[in-house]
Amino acid sequence: MCTTCGCATGEVKIEGQDEHHHAHWHVHEDGAAHSHAQDGVASTKYRHVQDAHEHIHGDHAHPHTHDHLHFGLGAAHSHASGMSQSRMVQIERDILSKNNDYAAQNRTFFAGRGILALNLVSSPGSGKTSLLVRSITELKQSIALAVIEGDQQTTNDAERIRATGAPAIQINTGKGCHLDAHMVRQALPGLELLNESLLFIENVGNLVCPAAFDLGEACKVAILSTTEGEDKPLKYPDMFQAARLMLLNKCDLLPYLDFDVKLALENARRVNPAIEVICVSAKTGEGMADWLAWIARERTALLEKRQGNALIHYG
Repeated sequence: MCTTCGCATGEVKIEGQDEHHHAHWHVHEDGAAHSHAQDGVASTKYRHVQDAHEHIHGDHAHPHTHDHLHFGLGAAHSHASGMSQSRMVQIERDILSKNNDYAAQNRTFFAGRGILALNLVSSPGSGKTSLLVRSITELKQSIALAVIEGDQQTTNDAERIRATGAPAIQINTGKGCHLDAHMVRQALPGLELLNESLLFIENVGNLVCPAAFDLGEACKVAILSTTEGEDKPLKYPDMFQAARLMLLNKCDLLPYLDFDVKLALENARRVNPAIEVICVSAKTGEGMADWLAWIARERTALLEKRQGNALIHYG
């Protein structure tokens, strides 16, 4: 369970696996890293008393002179009825620690086989899937690739990917708002990934929780569309801090929008000075050559590192 949003475990469905399927690495959900709804995480006790200008947090109150609400106060940066901040911090640490163990296994799996895994993250409607379809169409003749699709429901996106000829597996997270490393690990056998291939992981549309969950990927690629605000990186800094690359998508719409590209890039670099940025359009193909060249450089670096490690190991 996510202590920030309260999303639930236990409703995940992976294509090709029935509800009784458990891969050998499956850890049952009553383990220490998973806490369920009885802890009260899914409900939030929070109200604003305008007359007294007080915020009520659990069983204590303190005055404020401003009239906006803060739900992320305290060490856990979250609030839940009946639960102390220290308890929430401990739950979050347990969850992320278990996730990081699976992520490390995934990363070892990818590195040993020379697989470049990219975690595509964005808000809903940014054009991730359209961009992915365009990328696959241009790459599939030169490199083996596969896709893991994450959505709460439907197999629509996986079907769009398979229509390009690329293998894809859909993960439906149910009430969950992000993929985690264990879900990815469970999906891998169904893809039969080739050595030195490319794996795209299209995360659930959400700019909050996916930032905290390492999937074992080489890096996160954040997609921001011109139909969103220039201040998205400032509103959701954790995601843009976690990303190595930002793709500014739907640039073909710029003539029809009041979107300040320079400001959007400045905001992204305010939260992450090292972030790389490429302006693209899945519709017209603008910037696609730069995006594919970036993938090629990342893949070359990965394979060179793998080769160097092999020489050290066997030398």
